[in-house]
Amino acid sequence: MIRIATPDDIPVLHALVRELAAYEKALDEVVASEDQLAEALFGDRPAAYAHVATADDGSGEVIGFALWFLNFSTWRGVHGIYLEDLYVRPERRGGGHGKALLTELARICVERGYERLEWSVLDWNAPSIAFYESLGARPQDEWTVYRLTDGALASLGGGTP
Repeated sequence: MIRIATPDDIPVLHALVRELAAYEKALDEVVASEDQLAEALFGDRPAAYAHVATADDGSGEVIGFALWFLNFSTWRGVHGIYLEDLYVRPERRGGGHGKALLTELARICVERGYERLEWSVLDWNAPSIAFYESLGARPQDEWTVYRLTDGALASLGGGTP
C-alpha cells in the first residue's frame, strides 16, 4: 500500500501536487514543472524524497503521496523529517492511506534516530487538524512561520526584485 516513489511516478506526483494546491485554494501558485520535481527527487543530488500510497485493489494506482526532506535540530543535535506535502485523493480518504504514509515516515525517523517529524497545516483545515491530533501530533502554537519569496527574496539576496 505504501512504497518509495520512482521516476515513473513523476506525472502522477505532479498531478497530485496540483490537486493539493487546488484543495488549499492556491493552484495559481504552483509553478513547479515535472522536470523540476524529477530533478529534486531523482537528480544527482536529491533534495527531497517521496512515498506513494497505492489503491488496495491491486491496480497499483497511486492515490496519495508524502513528499519530505531532512531538517536539523540544533537543540536535539540530530536530523528530523519535514513533511512538505501529504495528500490523499478525496474519494480515497478514510481508507487509512494518510495514516499509513505518516506511519512510514515515523518508522524512518525511529529507524534512523531522527527525533522529529514536523509539518504545517492551514489553520482552516479542520479535518486534517483533527486527523493529525488523533495520531498524537500537537500544534506548535508559540511559533509563527515566516517566508521570503519572489521580490522580497530577490531584494534581500541582492538580486533584482
